[in-house]
Amino acid sequence: MSEMSTEVAAQASEGAVALFTANNIWMMLATALVFIMHLGFAGVEAGFGQSKNTVNILFKNTITPIIGLLTYYICGFNLMYPGEFNGYLGFAGPFIGFDSATDGDSIDYASAGYTYWTDFLFQGMFAATAATIVSGAIAERVKVSAYMIFTVIYVGLVYPILGSWKWGGGFLDGMGFYDFAGSTLVHSVGGWGALAGIMVLGPRLGKYVDGKVIDKPGASVPLAVIGVFLLWLGWFGFNGGSVLSADPDLVSYVLVTTCLAACTGGLFGFITAKFVFKRMDLGMMLNGILAGLVGITAGADVVSVPSALIIGAVAGVIVVFSAITLDKFKLDDVVGAVSVHLTCGIWGTLAVGIFGIGEFSFMTQLIGVLCYAAAAFPIAFILFFVMKKTIGIRVSEQHETEGLDSHEHGIRGYTIIVE
Repeated sequence: MSEMSTEVAAQASEGAVALFTANNIWMMLATALVFIMHLGFAGVEAGFGQSKNTVNILFKNTITPIIGLLTYYICGFNLMYPGEFNGYLGFAGPFIGFDSATDGDSIDYASAGYTYWTDFLFQGMFAATAATIVSGAIAERVKVSAYMIFTVIYVGLVYPILGSWKWGGGFLDGMGFYDFAGSTLVHSVGGWGALAGIMVLGPRLGKYVDGKVIDKPGASVPLAVIGVFLLWLGWFGFNGGSVLSADPDLVSYVLVTTCLAACTGGLFGFITAKFVFKRMDLGMMLNGILAGLVGITAGADVVSVPSALIIGAVAGVIVVFSAITLDKFKLDDVVGAVSVHLTCGIWGTLAVGIFGIGEFSFMTQLIGVLCYAAAAFPIAFILFFVMKKTIGIRVSEQHETEGLDSHEHGIRGYTIIVE
């Protein structure tokens, strides 16, 4: 090789390493942003929950990422990304690690997008999010022990197996089913778990009386607002990181569609609530923002900007009517998790088949939605039902009435001392 050729090769190698480093830095930042979403969920749930249950809510939101990451380390990651498998169930073995023939820090891993370790941590943050969705729906009456058992099984086993069907190269991926960042794989899977939980648990005491829905004022509206904005911030990593590189054009485009869908979601959530409830409902505007974010997550990289606006707007409308419908069936969802994550997750996934630029099939998207419904909901329902009949999943009436903080944790979230 000539001296000139050697110099060109060296420069090309240095450029590739620099790009690899930039990609990995962005992916690590995206991982941190997704991690911050757990703080956002904690704020939303503690803000919308009653003050007497604040510590209990925060306890569950703190234990969730702990359980999520540990179970994902033990078996979840290798269930979700098993390598060559039958398309339905595969397992690459317990605990993370890589084959001795593959250097996880090498530029050859993931097409120079990120290292093996970044891959694990980024995906692990997604896994824990699915359980957090359930936490908010069943708050204020579920036993912590039952929630922890559910989280271990649902995050450690169920979520990664279902995730492998698409992101692990499974049968739905082979069919052409598309879910960019998890409208179905994360949000609907969590939403199905939340729906099963509120059905088996039943509503909070005094929530539905003589056919009327009784409001239970949240502990802190400002905290709920902070939580929503933290979740919006986290979505920069949730969707932006799902590009799986620092590609400047695609990351920027994804963040634009994501943010605009959040805006129209919040706007139409507010407008719809004003029309239905005859008031400017802050809670519905906040959930409208989250609805728009969930809705755009499946197709943020493959829909046009005008389509993103429509997807967010529709999500903002349907999240309101979904919440109303749940109340009609006396399904008590403390934070509106089912309406935001399940209803709008389904909408966003189907929207890819309507608005997606490219070869996307509405029927294929619908089949994917139905497959996840047929698996996630029955499994979650069975888990809650079995625990209900064995260890019990609901706290006593006394504890629920007087507050879980004092009885379950021995401290209160809000304490006013008068000298």
